[in-house]
Amino acid sequence: MELVIGLDFGTTNSAIAVADTRRQATLATFAAGPDTTPSFRSILYFPARERYSQQKIETQAGPEAINSYLEADTKGRLIVSIKSYLASPLFTSTSINGRNYTLEDLIAIILRRLRTAAMQQFGTSASQVVLGRPVRFSGAENEAGEQLALQRLKTAAELAGFQQISFELEPVAAAYQYETQLDHDELVLIGDFGGGTSDFTLARLGPGRKKGGRSPVLGTSGVAIAGDTFDSRIIMRLVAPKLGLGSHYVSLGKQLPVPVWVYSQLSSWHHMFLLKEPKTMAVLREVKNQAVEPEKVAALVQIISENLGYALYRAVEQTKVGLTAEERAAFLFSQSTARLEDSLERWQFESWIQDDIQNISACIRSLLDQSGVKPADIDSIFLTGGSSFVPVVRRFFSRTFGADKLRSGEELTTVAKGLALRALET
Repeated sequence: MELVIGLDFGTTNSAIAVADTRRQATLATFAAGPDTTPSFRSILYFPARERYSQQKIETQAGPEAINSYLEADTKGRLIVSIKSYLASPLFTSTSINGRNYTLEDLIAIILRRLRTAAMQQFGTSASQVVLGRPVRFSGAENEAGEQLALQRLKTAAELAGFQQISFELEPVAAAYQYETQLDHDELVLIGDFGGGTSDFTLARLGPGRKKGGRSPVLGTSGVAIAGDTFDSRIIMRLVAPKLGLGSHYVSLGKQLPVPVWVYSQLSSWHHMFLLKEPKTMAVLREVKNQAVEPEKVAALVQIISENLGYALYRAVEQTKVGLTAEERAAFLFSQSTARLEDSLERWQFESWIQDDIQNISACIRSLLDQSGVKPADIDSIFLTGGSSFVPVVRRFFSRTFGADKLRSGEELTTVAKGLALRALET
């Protein structure tokens, strides 16, 4: 019997796995310097090509893409959080190094690398796949947006070489993986905090469910708020003012505010590269020449023109991660001649994301109400995904359901393992 693949294509990280008849899931691994990792960063890098050069430039993905970008003196095109574009009809294609790429083409590059790893490591043709999908795609405003995202993801998987493609909700997949740990039945709330969305599933799991063969899922819900959202709050409140937000420039004798829309683009990693469009750069250079605080706008222009967005992203992410363990974390961005430095208190960060936490809370309350379940009925809370470590997120679950009910583990690979287990039942 051919092995069926479980593939979690995430906004920030991806993973791929297979499961055997003993319900043991195994992850493919990827080289990351001298080490290996089971998670594959959902990043593409197109090295800069010298002007008039006809040499073919190899597109890189995952860990190698990050290393090449960081080591390059002249930064090429880095594309991150590409999953966040799936529901947007505005993004159809982009030109890179003289070649036109559709969104499906770009995603297929990542999926193809994952598929190749599975073929090599598991000895399978990898023609069948159960592909994860969020409850709500980031940016989807209606059902048409959801269907567009789903069709694009399917097309990308076909371009990557998969022939039989089925989908499963990511938090449902996490439930299948969590169930392998149980020796008794439980009513479980699963929270999957990705880069673009936070998804929740309410499920009855355990040996009794498997014997009865019934579906474990009582209900699902999701909201387009997650790790990228939290990062964007730090950008807008801490970083953007150092790059000219709130400052002014002089035009026709009048003092005008530096355009806010520039910083809204800057705060979304997957939109950042759009700022390098010639018209936008011309506007920014004109603003810089007339700015009241020209050094701030000059730093912004440098970050965009030299493709330093990912380095800025890493600096912000490191600050956020630092606040997981400490009440105060440093922020330092130092690239080329640009240097931004500050510190951030945890209470400040938590105040900036308070509305986001409230929206997550409302999403969960709605799920419980629709399922006719009270918080006290929940036996355990299984949290997965990088943002499940954010202290204010964990405090919400502890306060609502009880700290003794919180469970976690394998935060970046749970969904892929669960998808592989789900594949056994297809």
